[in-house]
Amino acid sequence: MKILYAVQATGNGHISRAIQLMPYLEQYGTVDVFLSGNNCHLDASLPVKYRSKGLSLFYGNKGGLDYLKMWKELSIKRIWQEAKDLPVDKYDLVINDFESITSLACKLKKKKSIQFGHQASFQSPLTPRPAKKDLFGEIILKNYAPASSYFGLHFSSYDNNIYNPIIKSEIVNCLPTDMGHISVYLSHYSLAVIKEHFLKVSAVCFEVFSKEVKNPYTYKNIRFFPISNEGFNNSVINSHGVITGAGFETPAETLYLGKKLLCLPIKGQYEQACNAAALEQLGVTIVPSIDHSFSQQIECWLNKAAVPALQLQHNTYDIVQKVIEQERAIVAPTEIITADTNFWMPETI
Repeated sequence: MKILYAVQATGNGHISRAIQLMPYLEQYGTVDVFLSGNNCHLDASLPVKYRSKGLSLFYGNKGGLDYLKMWKELSIKRIWQEAKDLPVDKYDLVINDFESITSLACKLKKKKSIQFGHQASFQSPLTPRPAKKDLFGEIILKNYAPASSYFGLHFSSYDNNIYNPIIKSEIVNCLPTDMGHISVYLSHYSLAVIKEHFLKVSAVCFEVFSKEVKNPYTYKNIRFFPISNEGFNNSVINSHGVITGAGFETPAETLYLGKKLLCLPIKGQYEQACNAAALEQLGVTIVPSIDHSFSQQIECWLNKAAVPALQLQHNTYDIVQKVIEQERAIVAPTEIITADTNFWMPETI
């Protein structure tokens, strides 16, 4: 079977999930990747056959999106042409992780596809939303990358076809410790803003990961590191807690490890507002933005107990198998049967 896996590179979470899924998908056939977007900071060690600038999200320095830069990067003509040129019709199965060009290509060529990932969970009205819904945000979540069917991932199974997060094997199989530091990844804030407030909490050591850092260095109670999947994983595994945005993968991994979690949603990104609402239901501390009281909010958070650890009902092998089985009309039964049933399963629940 030939599989096209469309991955959005507008954030590190999509890439991280794709890397984890790849060995499992490859048990069903040859997998080609369409990578769309140009502001991911992780090395995409994936079999990328098609590449596009896509529709990328860019962040400012104070917690929000940089709409001007996003507009400058937008080209409707380019996107339309890339959709026409993308040979989705040559594949037996198209899996789409919230990528709009592949979705458009499937529509133009009348090709079925599966939207598989966190954003697919928002097709359900039962998935948590903030108290004040954003109509435009709802339209984007439901219509940005439409598909023939949807298979969602979220912190809880809020509805049918919504499953637990896919946690990296490095996290699932680790032995977490508490070395006292706080791991920090806030892509939507500049180092200058972060440094100003973390220096005020001088009794705590912070390990900050940022695209602005080229080489590791230490300044007073803050250790600065360049973005690295392995480096950040190790930091989180050995941390006391994590401060990050209200994305999906990093909060899910932090909760799975039973670490303390503080989230600052990206302003103007409705998906993060929805995630914040879900995390708040779980007892996670949500801070709307960094302001003059942020250092006090950190100290208050540190005095609270961690929320209960996230429990996984399904491992990655099970979830991928369910995705493939759901599409029996697309995948021939013989191809499902011949998938390697002796495939190694590195994860334990």
